[in-house]
Amino acid sequence: MTVSKAAPPRIAILGGGIGGLAAAAFLRREGLAATVYEQASHLGEVGAGLVVAPNAARLLRALTVLPAFTERAVRLDTAWEFRRWENGAVLSSENLTTACQKLYGEHTYTAHRADLLRVIGSQVPDDSIQLGRKCTGLSSGNGTHRLAFADGTEAEADVVIGADGIHSLVRNTIAGESPAAYSGICAFRALVPTERAPEFTRRAAQTLWIGPDHHLVHYPVSGGDLINLVAFAPAGDYTTESWTATATIEEFLAEFEGWDSRLTGLIRAAETPGRWALLDRAPLTRWSKGTVTLLGDAAHPMFPFFAQGAAQSMEDAAVLARCLADGLGDPAAALRGYEELRIPRTTRLQEVSHGRSHVNHLPDGPEQRERDAAFARQDALVANGWIYSYDPA
Repeated sequence: MTVSKAAPPRIAILGGGIGGLAAAAFLRREGLAATVYEQASHLGEVGAGLVVAPNAARLLRALTVLPAFTERAVRLDTAWEFRRWENGAVLSSENLTTACQKLYGEHTYTAHRADLLRVIGSQVPDDSIQLGRKCTGLSSGNGTHRLAFADGTEAEADVVIGADGIHSLVRNTIAGESPAAYSGICAFRALVPTERAPEFTRRAAQTLWIGPDHHLVHYPVSGGDLINLVAFAPAGDYTTESWTATATIEEFLAEFEGWDSRLTGLIRAAETPGRWALLDRAPLTRWSKGTVTLLGDAAHPMFPFFAQGAAQSMEDAAVLARCLADGLGDPAAALRGYEELRIPRTTRLQEVSHGRSHVNHLPDGPEQRERDAAFARQDALVANGWIYSYDPA
């Protein structure tokens, strides 16, 4: 007797960011085709830098793009270098030159988001990506999902993956509409050409300056041509959540008045900084409804204080692809398995990232001094092993 194989499902991915393209790439690696629908007219990441820790680097190796990625990425020698706000005193620092590879099998890198997106996208055929397709509606019936787009066109799919960010239409379909809460924190970001940046910022190091109600992170990206900086401050009445919103240098400097002059010198070297309010969402207890599911920020937006946003989207993609490949006969059950595997981990990361804002922003005093002493005692590379050792396989 011949046993027929289940026909591969038609898979639609809404969103062509890092998570959406990673999903398409990992599905293709599992022998499954997917169509990516991206609302922008071209692929590209607004924003600036990110950290690619060992758990993400392993996934790039699995996609065979790690060599291409390292052409423009910066391999860090030092990470989690915490400095005191007023004088730059080093509170703790992790030497990554050998420890990272030894502990987790990969190095840690920093990169421009566009460079990461480019190498992941290289594993997705051009004809699988449709640009200028903003999804405005999702309806389901008879086992099929119908996607409506702003340009008046429609498409059908058997499986829909919502990789459409924190304002996800797919999330609203699954969990109901619940506007994100403002966290009370805003972020500034900027890129500084290396030749204009202070010498101490040019090292292959991820440095975090921490002080009352604020902290600032800087590291090199783009092969060392640029210094990425991102800073966090009280939002006040600022509620704009957009990576295209901007601030003035004066507004940025005002938040760090009185800080170490090397740091304010770095801010002065920036051009027009971006500014956005951090949104806050409670973790979801389910990501899927039938054969519709979520991925990345649509499922688990997290504060960026553990530098794991992109990595968690990539992990989602790898696990989702394996679950669908192993569960072709019952995609709905495959998606339930996917969320059961991923929700505990991403929920924990959402929670620890949320709590980190309090730790980093302590006012000077006894609690701050106790924190600084704890930093000096702790090996962050080992303490965060539960993050970096994760293997989606």
